[in-house]
Amino acid sequence: MFSTVNDSEGAGTGSGGSDPEMSNAIPPISFFIVAVVVFQSPTMSLTPAIAAVARVAHLTSDVVVESESAFSEYWKSGPSSSAHSPSVISLPRGADAASPLLREQAASLLSYTTTSSQALTRLLPHLAELSARPVVLHIAVENDLSDALIIRSAVPYFLYSSTAQQAHDTALLASRLARSQRKAVVHVFHVGDANETVEEIAEDRVQPFLLAEKVGTPKNISRPATPDSNGANGHAVLTPPLSPLSPSSSISLDPVTDELLKAYEAAALSTLALVRRPQHPCSRKGSASPQMAVVTLGRANFDFEIDDVSFVNVSLVSPFPTPRLLKAIPSSVTRVIVLEQLSKWSMKWTPIFLDVITALQSRDPENRPIVHSATFGDTSALHSEDVSIFLQKAALASPATRLHLGPAISPHASAPEAPHVPKHEASYTKILSHLFGERIEIANAPSLVPTQGEVATSPEFALGRIRGDLELREELIDAVQELLQEAELSPELHSLLSRWILAKDDGVKSWELGDQIVLSLESSSVSHPAAARVLSLRWLFSALSRWIIGSDAWSYDLGASGLHHAIASGLNVNILILDTLPYSTRNATDENRRKRDVGLYAMNHGDVYVASIAVYSSYAQVLQSLIEADKFNGPSVVLAYLPYKNEDSPALDLLKETKLAVDSGYWPLYRWDPSKEAEGKEPFSLDSDAVKNDLQAFLDRQNHLSQLTRSKPQFAADLVSSLGESVKEARKKRALQAYEELLTGIDAPPLTILFASDGGAAEKKAKRLNGRAKARGLTTTLATLDSVSLDALAQEEYVVFITSTAGQGEPPQNGRTFFKALNAAVAAGNQGLINLKYSVFAMGDSHYWPRPEDAHYYNKPGKDLDARLARLGGQRVADLGLGDDQDADGSETGYKVWEPLIWKVLGVDTIQVHEVEPDPITNEHIKVASQYLRGTISEGLEDFSTGALAPSDTQLTKFHGIYQQDDRDIRDERQAQGVEPAFGFMIRVRLPGGVCTPQQWLTIDQIADEHGSSNFKLTTRSTFQFHGVIKRHLKPAIQSINRALLDTLAACGDVNRNVIVSAIPSMSKLHAQVHEFAKNVSEHLLPRTSAYHEIWLDKKMVAGGAVQDFEPLYGEFYLPRKFKIAVAVPPTNDVDLFANDVGFIAILDEHGELAGFNVTAGGGMGVTHSNKKTYPRLGSLLGFVTVDQGKAVAEKIMLVQRDNGNRADRKNARLKYTIDRMGLDVFKAEVEKLLGWEFPPARPFTFDRNVDDFGWHTGEDGKHHFTCFIENGRIQDEPDRNFKTCLKEIAKIHKGEFRLTANQHIVISGIATEDLPDIKHLLAKYKLDNLNFSGLRLSSSACVAFPTCGLAMAESERYLPLLVDKLEKICEENGLRNDSIVMRMTGCPNGCARPYVAEIAFVGKAPGSYLMLLGGGYHGQRLNKIYRESVTEPEILAILKPMIKHYALERLEGEHFGDFVIRTGYIAPTTSGAEYYDRMGGEGQHREIAI
Repeated sequence: MFSTVNDSEGAGTGSGGSDPEMSNAIPPISFFIVAVVVFQSPTMSLTPAIAAVARVAHLTSDVVVESESAFSEYWKSGPSSSAHSPSVISLPRGADAASPLLREQAASLLSYTTTSSQALTRLLPHLAELSARPVVLHIAVENDLSDALIIRSAVPYFLYSSTAQQAHDTALLASRLARSQRKAVVHVFHVGDANETVEEIAEDRVQPFLLAEKVGTPKNISRPATPDSNGANGHAVLTPPLSPLSPSSSISLDPVTDELLKAYEAAALSTLALVRRPQHPCSRKGSASPQMAVVTLGRANFDFEIDDVSFVNVSLVSPFPTPRLLKAIPSSVTRVIVLEQLSKWSMKWTPIFLDVITALQSRDPENRPIVHSATFGDTSALHSEDVSIFLQKAALASPATRLHLGPAISPHASAPEAPHVPKHEASYTKILSHLFGERIEIANAPSLVPTQGEVATSPEFALGRIRGDLELREELIDAVQELLQEAELSPELHSLLSRWILAKDDGVKSWELGDQIVLSLESSSVSHPAAARVLSLRWLFSALSRWIIGSDAWSYDLGASGLHHAIASGLNVNILILDTLPYSTRNATDENRRKRDVGLYAMNHGDVYVASIAVYSSYAQVLQSLIEADKFNGPSVVLAYLPYKNEDSPALDLLKETKLAVDSGYWPLYRWDPSKEAEGKEPFSLDSDAVKNDLQAFLDRQNHLSQLTRSKPQFAADLVSSLGESVKEARKKRALQAYEELLTGIDAPPLTILFASDGGAAEKKAKRLNGRAKARGLTTTLATLDSVSLDALAQEEYVVFITSTAGQGEPPQNGRTFFKALNAAVAAGNQGLINLKYSVFAMGDSHYWPRPEDAHYYNKPGKDLDARLARLGGQRVADLGLGDDQDADGSETGYKVWEPLIWKVLGVDTIQVHEVEPDPITNEHIKVASQYLRGTISEGLEDFSTGALAPSDTQLTKFHGIYQQDDRDIRDERQAQGVEPAFGFMIRVRLPGGVCTPQQWLTIDQIADEHGSSNFKLTTRSTFQFHGVIKRHLKPAIQSINRALLDTLAACGDVNRNVIVSAIPSMSKLHAQVHEFAKNVSEHLLPRTSAYHEIWLDKKMVAGGAVQDFEPLYGEFYLPRKFKIAVAVPPTNDVDLFANDVGFIAILDEHGELAGFNVTAGGGMGVTHSNKKTYPRLGSLLGFVTVDQGKAVAEKIMLVQRDNGNRADRKNARLKYTIDRMGLDVFKAEVEKLLGWEFPPARPFTFDRNVDDFGWHTGEDGKHHFTCFIENGRIQDEPDRNFKTCLKEIAKIHKGEFRLTANQHIVISGIATEDLPDIKHLLAKYKLDNLNFSGLRLSSSACVAFPTCGLAMAESERYLPLLVDKLEKICEENGLRNDSIVMRMTGCPNGCARPYVAEIAFVGKAPGSYLMLLGGGYHGQRLNKIYRESVTEPEILAILKPMIKHYALERLEGEHFGDFVIRTGYIAPTTSGAEYYDRMGGEGQHREIAI
């Protein structure tokens, strides 16, 4: 007998309890899977056809999957005797069969039975995977093939059987075919009737049949030469006989189809040898020279002959047997009728109609027959006369008309058809089905229309159904409670009833307990009347999730539509309303008929759950809302956005429309749960920014309230963000105080101050002006340019504007919308600002664009603003002020001249202000007030009204390895929509030495998928970066990092950051030593604050603050600026050691052992454009130290920087400026003083490159290492470059480690010789072993820049590969494809990709415009110099093309490009950081600008 295994406990994959002797007699078979599916009516029973197929499935398979269906009776009883015992997995009702089907990969045959046609629908997403496995799906149908044929195109083989005997034989064929070809086979068969007989094959012949080799055509079996209407046991035979593989000479089959057909023929021959009955792909009977051919698919039962008519029955549906069909339709045929057993087919073409048409296209057009499409249902009552009449009508009918044979599909001819449900709307119903499974009940389902009429889809009808069901369920509850009082109940039944009462509202438990109660009652002798009532109401045991689904049309008239009655009913019913109006066409409708008003209407009832969702915006919010609606005890209204114009609208259009609607606030996402009020919680949950921004926009209007809030911006912020009682009280006090201040200044001249600022300089000046104006008694309003419309501006009297300059003379981000409106008004010739009195102060840099043709970019936004305001009628009351960064005091020089003019105009110039202005808040203030890096980060993480953190906290999160960013690609669009930027966060991992384990790599990969943007970045400091992490995911992401034994502490901020180490794959022992040294230094210099663990890992402080934080190295101010350490192993300088604050150069002794390090100090890359007080610098040698001394040396250098660094000016705060200010000798003496000893002289060393050594290397220990090329360090899957998947798969089997290089590449390290084949296979499979790139590309590097970096001025990572494409063509033209030229690009001058030591570098200044630098040292030993201050791509190509050619022709032996451009006079060498700007701009004939 066979064993039964419940799916929840797992299923066996072997042969179960098979006879040992049989196991010895028959060798092990290759496993394949068979699934049995039944599409049955409520009365379907175990017919001979089902029993025969079930027996074959049992005898040929190892595992059978079944759920409740007509097959269940067979699987429960099992065959009377059987040596083969498959495991049977019993699925609960409605369960998804995909999981066990996919899980049982070793199974031979898996029989799956179900009572619903939805079984295949659930399998559809998995058929692509199942099709490549040895799986057989046996599908039992009655008189409609519609549902089964849906999956035809998704599987290699699709077979059909119309009789019980054919079903038996074809089941064997399908099993053989699936096993031999290891492909999925679908076998659809008619359930037949109880009177059919089946000649079954003996059990002991089945396994040998499956295992037998391919056989030829049996010689002892002849093919009849005359038609046989029945053939053998119900099989018709094909006349005339055909050779097994004889395609028509006029038909050309594709190779795949040809191979599939050959495999089918081979399996058919094997089956013929077993059952002695032919298995034809199609069979013909009837006239030998017909005029008409009827091609049938289904159970036609045409057991008669009609003159001049032949019947061709199709058994092989896929692949379609075109050659066989052409043989079966002779040239005498003039008309073909394709007759298919379909009743619910909704598509234009029936399944095999097009296949027949295609097959006949090979014939000569003159002899090509006319083809009709026709359907039929149950033909059991039809006679030959009926068919003859049908064929006569077909001969007269138009080919475009679909015909039907037999009785009408619906028993009620006048019954309406079920309304068509647009395909897009299925997205929500699928989610409901996914969430609630068999519990889901759609009370107004379209399927009810044919039986209940069109009223079945109305809310009233659905509400009536639900009310009736709920009343009956109350009767069931009463009956159960009454039955519980019966003293004669068994303890088991009493327990079941009691447990059901407690779990009656639980969808899963109520169903399971209900089934058990029914079984118990039916098997017991309880005579109480309540027992009978319970059994009569058994269908109500399960707590259903009842839904009414409607369209947005319901919201136009709540009363007439019946929606009001549903909302006011108080019943536990859920209403899903789909709004399909696209955002882009919203203005084409009546604005007064807002469909979303139904949400407000429902919320006003106070006892209704309301949610607004959009599946193409936030899937998680959709799931949460639907689950909450289902749990809510009362009416629930869920408004679902699904914008589409027609069914052909692509999903991408729906996504774009949804994004516009949600981001603009047209469709806000929210949830209203009145049940939370009883718990003291806030019932309203805002899941989008729209409501908050609407409120903020109201506060920003030109009225008294906006005057008040702008004078106290923190008031408005609190009003929007805080709901606590204490805050409410404080708000009232602030409001009263602000209002009193407003009244006191009512007679003073009002002043509006508008600013536009990217970097914050213009904003600071505006705020300072605002403070000084208040001190003079003025009533002021402070706002950004974009927050004010031109109409509002026209109502103002005195307005001053302060704007900085961005890019190539462009306005800052928060002023661009205003500038666009201003330009449009000027173009239209408006004079709407005649009452405006204004003045403008502009801020810029006169040297930022040094070329004469670019001079007009200087202060362009301010100049344009001043001129355009005048053209619109405004009165300039003070001359345009110009602030120039090149002046002695920067922009202050011009500002000091401009500000007094404003006070004079307003008549307050004589007022003496004696109060000292507060110092501006700097990073130093933030650090010291942060309580050792705590700030208000924890509170900010709990504030989900915004995706951002407080500005002060964003400075502190850097110390925790986190940068706040936003998606700059959509920043302008979101600003125009009035919503905040799309904030996200960058998380940087601290990874000393850049080494991680395979398990850590897998965790990093998982974090990127679950919390980031599905990719991650290898940085120029040999660590990982995640981008696009939203605020809600920050803490879970960092906790996941911590579980991998990693952290992010000190990965950024004014502390020592990640210590980097040379990768040196060939020097395993030395790498281990320097890596351990780097780890020790990193751990030693870590901040000791417990804030990191409290905030991110939920480790609480000691109660009462008994233990206080203390920073022994950093103190409460930490360092003036960031601090970087690198360790290099000559001759490789892949870490660019001299670009770091501290560098350790490994020195080996005469035995090749690590003796110690040469120490450098003072390197750094950061620069500010046009600010010559800032410059890059290379580290200076201090001397030699031993390994044991290294940690102390790093500490003392850092302490000298801590105590002597410039904390007043962050732009001059790095160690490089400290050393140049103090002098190297003085600085060195200070370090030695702290050490207590002097540095010995540095020892000799040599560097020869700073690029990575790509490819395979073998270490001293015999382990192998492969350095992969990862362009710009982005680990992601792209078309034909699935590197993320590749590295993930490698990490699953790798036993060594991963080393991240400082050039953004990865070394798969420590591969044992025996593991090489597996690693190489994966590298080759995903093409990560490809190193066939130009030397230029292999030596290039770029920072992230757009769209996430807030400091980026131009593209970098996304643009550099495109530029390399063009430059490497130039290199190839000149024979330099394999020559390494170090080229780097950054989006801003901060230098993350270390551009200032590259041979060629580009530093972003504005979109599409870069600073061009030349002359860096190939091994990082020399700084480059500015060659051109502004170049675009055409200029880059024009400059480098002749230069590269010159290099190719005249370079010296072994001369690198950076050395060449200096020797040949293109650029002067940079001998020190302080001389970086000397002689910049090129030399001699190559010089372009005058300095």
